Amino acid sequence: MVRSAGLLSSVRDPVALKSIAVTLSVHDFVAGVSVTLNYENEEKSPLETFFVFPMDVDSAVFSFEASVDGKKIVAELQDKYQIDKRYEDALSGGYQPYLLVEGKCSRDAFRCNVGNLQPGSKVSLTLKYVQELHLEDDGALRYVLPASLNPRYHLSSGDEDSSLDMKTPIVPLEELPCTLSMVATIRSQLGISTIQSNCPLSPIKYNGDKKTAAQVSLAEGHKFDRDVELLIFYRKVHSPSVAVEMGMSGKPSGSLMGAPSAMVSFYPDIPGVKTTTNRGEFVFLVDCSKSMNSPMNSKNKSQLRIDAAKETLILLLKSLPVGCYFNIYGFGAAYEEFFPDSVLYNQETMQIAVKKVKKLLANQEGIDLLIPLRKVLRKPSIPGHPLQVFVFTDGEVAETFNIIREVKFQSRKHRCFSFGIGEGAPTNLLKNIALISGGTAEFITGNDRMQSKALRSLRRSLQSEVENVSLSWNLPPKMFAPMLSEEQTSIIRGQRLIIYSLLIGKIPKGGATGEVCLSYKLRGQRYEEKVTFPLQPKRDNNLTIHRLAAKSMIQSKDFGYKGTSTMFKKDVLEISLESGVMSSFTSFAAINKELNEPILGPMFHRDIPRPILLGPGPGMPSDDYPPNLFCASAPATLPPWLMGRGQCAPMMSMPNGTPHEPQKSQKKHVTNTDACPELPHLAKYDSDPQGSKELSIVQLIYLQNADGSWDMNEDLAKILGTTLEDMTAAHPIEELQPSAWATMLAVFWLHANGEDLQDEWELLERKAVVWLYNSASGLRKHIHTVNKFLKMSLGPSVLRL
Repeated sequence: MVRSAGLLSSVRDPVALKSIAVTLSVHDFVAGVSVTLNYENEEKSPLETFFVFPMDVDSAVFSFEASVDGKKIVAELQDKYQIDKRYEDALSGGYQPYLLVEGKCSRDAFRCNVGNLQPGSKVSLTLKYVQELHLEDDGALRYVLPASLNPRYHLSSGDEDSSLDMKTPIVPLEELPCTLSMVATIRSQLGISTIQSNCPLSPIKYNGDKKTAAQVSLAEGHKFDRDVELLIFYRKVHSPSVAVEMGMSGKPSGSLMGAPSAMVSFYPDIPGVKTTTNRGEFVFLVDCSKSMNSPMNSKNKSQLRIDAAKETLILLLKSLPVGCYFNIYGFGAAYEEFFPDSVLYNQETMQIAVKKVKKLLANQEGIDLLIPLRKVLRKPSIPGHPLQVFVFTDGEVAETFNIIREVKFQSRKHRCFSFGIGEGAPTNLLKNIALISGGTAEFITGNDRMQSKALRSLRRSLQSEVENVSLSWNLPPKMFAPMLSEEQTSIIRGQRLIIYSLLIGKIPKGGATGEVCLSYKLRGQRYEEKVTFPLQPKRDNNLTIHRLAAKSMIQSKDFGYKGTSTMFKKDVLEISLESGVMSSFTSFAAINKELNEPILGPMFHRDIPRPILLGPGPGMPSDDYPPNLFCASAPATLPPWLMGRGQCAPMMSMPNGTPHEPQKSQKKHVTNTDACPELPHLAKYDSDPQGSKELSIVQLIYLQNADGSWDMNEDLAKILGTTLEDMTAAHPIEELQPSAWATMLAVFWLHANGEDLQDEWELLERKAVVWLYNSASGLRKHIHTVNKFLKMSLGPSVLRL
């Protein structure tokens, strides 16, 4: 299924997009964005149209304008349920109404009902939003303009066997009718090192020798045939920083939008501890819906998402520490659990799980994560083994708000690590369940490898727990800084923290400064990081920091129409209306009464060069509201918009103390695994003995035992490029057991041939080395023999010697 975006008719046919103009303003780690899209109704009949705008959960829309044939309409944010009827009345009266609302079951897209569009009419839509920028592992800040605004065409240079909708007109790239212009201005006291993009850029223009400000734009004539990625590298990206933004003029000095707002950014230097712990219960939930049969990217012969997920699961299983517990769930409209309860990780249970993983099918309708996730989270904990949950999905998941509430309610007993596969992954759900449980969210798009990102999360899950996290301020007298972000209870090494606060009180004139300190405890030792900053608020017409702070507050209280308590609904509505940031209870609305003639006539369909996403994707968010969920109460001593940071409304409990919910029947489904294919990467190995190094590494990982060792056999010899007879002949039998010899060969081969994929095999290789130390002695003297046999020259550092 293709996920449509842009300006569409009521039957989801696209209206012709002519051009897009983007203005991007980046300050440190946040961005203000203005996007203008120009369309034209080329049909001979009127169209009732709506506009779908894909949004990241870290973004907040605060302005919407429309211009039809030169007539400008400026929308205002209002209580949504007071204006719904106005929209219907205006449409039936022939007026040009506009309504921009947030998805009721997700925050990943906004739908704008643009109304009646006359034949030949030109419409210009402008949205303004603010956004936190994602920090990549290489230190780059990443801004993405999603191509779903002008979804990819079926280009004439594409693969003839593509699974795209072949009714889509085929056009060469140079004849795509839409063009994109984008200008970006970047400012940061951290210093700008360089700016890169996956699209051609104009020369970068720096302001001043210190390179604290720069401007760059896309090269002229860009056709917007792909996501536009802008990567910004700061010289001191890991340094803590505080940005202070001036409040809105005319607002009370102590109000949410009137007081100065501060954005605190920390990248904690948490000591790295290589651990061989065997503690932990690891539960993996993998999406088995039909959309997982889509390719990972647009390249010819690209691996299917379900196959990448299966390979990743096997890699994760091989990398688990001996002595932990684990389980796997496949879910779609129903779910399958591999074991009734999490089982002890050993050779037998690992082999059973690997066999079942290889036979998983992506054959289910719908994506219901709530039922299996609730079962996992509500099972009794295994003493001494903290629960770590890994969720893999590529599509719109049912009951998003309920899932977030469930994870929030159980957040102190687990951490959740989420993975969004492909462009349609639900960012709101995946980022929220990771954030509120102390985990991390990863998104796999384009040429990203799922395996490396999953292993990065597994390494994080094995880290020692960081405790007693707190933030303190040192400010001039009679000033204080109420926190607007949810309280941070855990930190993971390599993770950035962004915290929003107001600065209440009179700021002294002159060069006054403030100080903020982040402290935490690791393995009984207290650590602190401090940053001093000038108390001189900067003006920003977008009020970027204020609005992102408001977005953070809204997210902590807003769980949809039926899932939000009456008390919090009032708070959300107040915060939303004051900040101009949409919520489940507000909409932008305006009616153009200058078009005084009713627009009549039937709708007409004609194929135009149609924008579509590459490969099947999730459907549009459902309009069904989620059922109620409730969680713990908050004190009522603070102003409404500062109440309950990280807390929820009073809970209605069952006798056992769990939240009360409507009963929902769910027949347990066991996926048919009788005739499922092997993983293509493993099957291909048999027909292509030489294979690529990547395929050989996958096969080598598959052969590893649960304890970290390898056995001497023909399959291992084939990967090493030798024979079992030669491997046996070179084996120092009197000094090494066969499995120790095989394991040394495998470890050395990985180091020599898999350097580019080291992130993916590092954990299982470390487990192998630990096994060698426990199972063999005098390893150093055998290094020369291993090197001679494999025709390489690696040193003893391979074995940590």
